[in-house]
Amino acid sequence: MMEKLLVAILIGFGFVVFVAAVGYSLLKVTKEVPDEDRVYLDPLPRPLRLLWPVVRFVDYHVCHFVPARLVQGPAEALRLSGLLYLMSGSQFLALSLISATAFAAIGCKALSMLGQAKVLYIMGLAFIGWWYPRIWLNDVLKKRRKLLVRSLPVYLDFLTMGIEAGLNMNGAMGQAVDKGPPGPLKNEFSLVLRDLRAGLTRADALRRMDERTHIPQVSSFVTAVIQAERMGASLGATFRNQAEQRRIERFQLAEKMAMEAPVKLIFPLVVFIFPVTFVVLMFPIVMKFLQSGISL
Repeated sequence: MMEKLLVAILIGFGFVVFVAAVGYSLLKVTKEVPDEDRVYLDPLPRPLRLLWPVVRFVDYHVCHFVPARLVQGPAEALRLSGLLYLMSGSQFLALSLISATAFAAIGCKALSMLGQAKVLYIMGLAFIGWWYPRIWLNDVLKKRRKLLVRSLPVYLDFLTMGIEAGLNMNGAMGQAVDKGPPGPLKNEFSLVLRDLRAGLTRADALRRMDERTHIPQVSSFVTAVIQAERMGASLGATFRNQAEQRRIERFQLAEKMAMEAPVKLIFPLVVFIFPVTFVVLMFPIVMKFLQSGISL
């Protein structure tokens, strides 16, 4: 009896020592992560703010060994989405790893309760978790591009009024940034002004704006401005023509989306609305047949 009690005490003591060692190791490894200065970075969203210590931990201890070529893709997507000042490419990889692990762990627990815990299902959930941050990033990129295209004619009008009022290109752009509506295009023109103050030429600053957006409308605007400056053409007329062209393109896009709407409505009509309508219409008829004793 004493031997069993002694063995139990030793096992309990060993377990406590093991837990303490693991906790001490985790605490020591966590303290090795350097502090992050986010003074000049964008504020984190609330859900991401809760996960950020874990993201930084995985980034420092795991993604630090990832080859640079694997980080270039997420970094480029973050740059085009305007989120490069929110997180780095390696931090985005860390977020993908955490998402994949969370999806796999939650899925494994749920499937084990249902008695369907199979490796293939868990791997599929982990794959979905890995791609979930990319789906979110793709949605942010689409919304950003829509906002850029929508607000471009407004800023072109501001530039046209500034040039025709006697301002130079930099002054007109500054007035557009001060008076224009908030959005990603305002931030892009602010970055162009910052590059101009840093000593870049106007053509290089506009080309950097084109590289940050990768939108045909912005590329057309940048090309037109550079060619107008080289050939000595009127910038006011160039901006006015660009604004008119952008409005025509936006109207054509709205017409295209309106013509595509009936086609996109076919699937929900056939799958969801028509069956419910038939049930509502046929139910009284079927009940009358049943009450009259006629078998269907």
